[in-house]
Amino acid sequence: MPTEMEGNHPRGPGPAEARALRHAVELKRFSRRTFLIGAGSASLLAADMLFTRRVQNERRVDRILEVQDDVAERYFPHASWILFPGYKTSWEEAQWILNALRGSLNKRGQLAAVGYSNEGLDIDEVVIAVIEHVRAHQLTTLYFYGHSFGGMVATQVAARLRELHGFEVAFILLDSSPASRHDVLDQSWFEGVVLLYESGFRFPTVLRGGYELGERMLHKNERSWGQIVDQSLEQLSPIAPSSVLIQSESAYIYHFDVSRFAGKLGSTKMAFIGNPRDQTVDYETARDVWSLTFKANMVSDDLQTDGARPEHASPGWSPFVYRPIIEKLQDDFFPLPIGGGKKTAF
Repeated sequence: MPTEMEGNHPRGPGPAEARALRHAVELKRFSRRTFLIGAGSASLLAADMLFTRRVQNERRVDRILEVQDDVAERYFPHASWILFPGYKTSWEEAQWILNALRGSLNKRGQLAAVGYSNEGLDIDEVVIAVIEHVRAHQLTTLYFYGHSFGGMVATQVAARLRELHGFEVAFILLDSSPASRHDVLDQSWFEGVVLLYESGFRFPTVLRGGYELGERMLHKNERSWGQIVDQSLEQLSPIAPSSVLIQSESAYIYHFDVSRFAGKLGSTKMAFIGNPRDQTVDYETARDVWSLTFKANMVSDDLQTDGARPEHASPGWSPFVYRPIIEKLQDDFFPLPIGGGKKTAF
């Protein structure tokens, strides 16, 4: 009969007991690791959700985003550039563009951009934001930079400012801006996006991510692979424009009628710049329509952004191409009052 003690040593556990002990140890270790990973993941997700909610709440209204520049504020206290961002351009990217062009833009005015509301594009609200900014800063001179589709918005806002508030914009720079949806080379995305938007359907973020990557790759010849990845990831971040805003921008482009604003800009000067190799907007048709529609306002339509990458509206990526063009336009049509366009106040 077995005894509890053999040679004063306790009997070791049997095979079944050993397996149970081993499983218990593994379960304890696994549970602790799983708990720590789960807790960490939950914390990150909660932080991301809080950050996303805060960002989205802040961007429910249109806002004028200022980029501080001591030189511009000192020499041009009553003048400002206002950038109207292009399609799917975030608030951060708009400010990045201003910083990239700072050395040229600040030679005539302060720097600001329109941050479109994530609730959707509303021109009346944009006009209100602009005129409140004008009054708050006692501005008397405005220069508008229309970045891609932002040129459409800039033109309509300028016409509304003159009509409703008697304020005449000094200059509108159209950077590769389509004059209508017919200038957009690939219109297939319009048909689906606009139809779904006007039917009340809103794209979820995850679905939009795949759409963004696909669209970027369709135009991969305009961009490096690094730019494709950067732009696609930006559209999935909390700071990206909302799906509602993007769909409303699509609908705006789809229905835009440039002829509605012909003869409504007064003495506002306009200039069109672009790249003949543009694979997003037809450079020649867009330039011709703008020039013919605003024949009395257009002072320049032959300056080209050759060498810019991507070819379509890329001042942030290729500021070295854009700065000389902007400086030439300012010197030619808005010379400083101290003796000519080539002299500066600095």
